Amino acid sequence: MTRPVTAPRSMQRSLFDDGSPASQSLMSVPHNAPPMESAPASTPLSPIPAATAAPAVSRHPQAQREIHLKGHLVAYALKRGRRRSIGFVVGMDGLSVSAPKWVGLAEIDGALLEKGDWILRKIREQQDRARRLLAAKIEWRDGTTIPYLGRSVIVVLDARAGTQPGGAVLDLGATGLPGVPGGTLSIGLPHTATPEQMRDAVQSWLQREARRVFEERCRHFTQRLGVQYKRLSLSSAQTRWGSASVDGSIRLNWRLIHFALPTIDYVVAHELAHLREMNHSPRFWDVVRSVVPDFEKARGSLKDDMLPVFD
Repeated sequence: MTRPVTAPRSMQRSLFDDGSPASQSLMSVPHNAPPMESAPASTPLSPIPAATAAPAVSRHPQAQREIHLKGHLVAYALKRGRRRSIGFVVGMDGLSVSAPKWVGLAEIDGALLEKGDWILRKIREQQDRARRLLAAKIEWRDGTTIPYLGRSVIVVLDARAGTQPGGAVLDLGATGLPGVPGGTLSIGLPHTATPEQMRDAVQSWLQREARRVFEERCRHFTQRLGVQYKRLSLSSAQTRWGSASVDGSIRLNWRLIHFALPTIDYVVAHELAHLREMNHSPRFWDVVRSVVPDFEKARGSLKDDMLPVFD
């Protein structure tokens, strides 16, 4: 799979540039400075009890080296390259290290030991996230539920819905889960449909709904903010809810359609506000607050909620 080419950081801003948690964490050590002098400001290096910091073993699938960090075995992938610093990335697979060709293995391990608390904490966060993702995995069958605009919608297989535009019929007046605003989504498939067919049909419908809702909210907020965007595209990024480029391009993660409208409005307003302030300065947050006064609450829902896994 070819990785998309993104604009330089100075030319592009994303919702996760403000310190929100992403799906992986990165630290870089300048080669001409003491190894790992400091972590990002949003990641305090408080001590972590060894018993709870991480499982006893963390092994990257491409690991070539191992190190013991505070009693925990961490097998990491090491990549050499033409770079000026040692970089650590803790992702879903584990720890990856990138280092200049001329840096010795002892210096690399020294940098790892220096920031062992940070590395163990990030490994634990990734493994906790993996467990949450597993728990959120959807079982594709007639009667399964999906979140849609903050509602719990029951998916029903009904071949008759195939004659409708988009091959699906949404009824938000139908009964959802007890105590939860909901409805039913009838998908134009027979009861013999495979889980893969059902998944693809629901995801296609959700993406169409995402574009419809996002375009409407973009029109709403461009008028209020006095900005214009060049184009809107949907993304499937794992670490970004949205991004904005100086050329006026806006990208929004289609999975936002699972959230209630106030959360979607925050992301839309956030990205459009970057067309006035391509930064996260106090002036930027004043722009966001001018159209979404309680944006902190919506931002919190993005950090706390776990989206369903579509596979």
